[in-house]
Amino acid sequence: MIALYLVAVIAVFAVIRATVERNTGRKLPYVNVMNFAIAGALVLLLDHPLTLVAAAAYFIGSTLEANAIASTYAGGVRRG
Repeated sequence: MIALYLVAVIAVFAVIRATVERNTGRKLPYVNVMNFAIAGALVLLLDHPLTLVAAAAYFIGSTLEANAIASTYAGGVRRG
C-alpha cells in the first residue's frame, strides 16, 4: 500500500508542476511522469493477472503519444 501512496504523491507533484509551468517544453516531462504514474497505479490498485497487460499497453501507448507530441513540438522530422 505504501507503493501506491508513493506513486500518488509523485503523480500529484507532476500535476502541480505541469499546471504551474509556463514553458511547454518543460511541461512535457511532467506529463510523461503522470502517464507513468497512471500505469503504475493500475497495477497496484487492481488485483488481476490481466492488469499488468493493460498497464503495459497503456504505458506503451502513452509513451508513443508523448514522443509524437515532443517530436511535433520540436519541429518534426527534418528531411534531407
